[in-house]
Amino acid sequence: MIDHVMIVGYGIMGQGIALSFARGGHQVTVLSRNPGRIGETPRGIKVVAELPDDPPDLIIEAVPEVIELKTSLFARLEQAYSGKPILATNTSGLSMDSMAGQLHHPDRFIGVHYFQPAEIFPSVEVILVEQTDPEVLEDVTAALKCNGQDAVLIKRPIAGFLVNRLQHAVLHEAFSMIEQGIVTAQDIDRVCKTMFGPRMCVTGLIEQKDISGLDTTAATQRNLVPHLNHSGTSTREIQDMVTRGEVGVKSGKGFYDWSSKDVEAHKSLAMEKMTRILEIVSEE
Repeated sequence: MIDHVMIVGYGIMGQGIALSFARGGHQVTVLSRNPGRIGETPRGIKVVAELPDDPPDLIIEAVPEVIELKTSLFARLEQAYSGKPILATNTSGLSMDSMAGQLHHPDRFIGVHYFQPAEIFPSVEVILVEQTDPEVLEDVTAALKCNGQDAVLIKRPIAGFLVNRLQHAVLHEAFSMIEQGIVTAQDIDRVCKTMFGPRMCVTGLIEQKDISGLDTTAATQRNLVPHLNHSGTSTREIQDMVTRGEVGVKSGKGFYDWSSKDVEAHKSLAMEKMTRILEIVSEE
């Protein structure tokens, strides 16, 4: 049973993960190199600069996506706690098999991948490595359930897991069509917001094809799949934009011009809409 949860790292993802466990009634500790810079935290979250003497039941790392940082952290945690806690990574793309290969207790290792904002979304990807003990999966799934979140089980750590894999398959086609001058970014977003997205919110991706008929889907696949972008490489346009420093909100320009917009107000409105949509989707 998981009671005490420690989050390592208190960036955007770490904050949301910590809040989700605090809301679920868990004892939550955040390990930070600079506790003084964090300031006031939500109720139920304690910030420390050093590892607690008593081992937490579950430790989730939310440090930057550098595998050396993650593996050195896990080595430190194993040395301190002798394999007692469950160790979880929130990586979105690094090799979990490589991480597990450097652990003394890989049976206590699992992936727990959140989506931003972590405290809002009702599902969390839970990824197994070959060595993960079934009891570890059971305990993590139960803890997430206390937080009001369901585990989406990924039975082995494939690149991108589930959501990022689906997302980037769609993005690859979208970027390719923009690069070829077939459609604009604005048109793609309008279709996703007003057509594609709402339908998927209600009937999902696979259920919708059962409803519309798998015979139609099979025929469309035969005709369409050969024409999709199978280059195996990322689209040049998006790479060139980043090289030019056009990285979106952070630079004031991406596919959209953000230089004169109130970005925080935009994000706040998007969060409000997302919350309302999730409330509707969760209705029985």
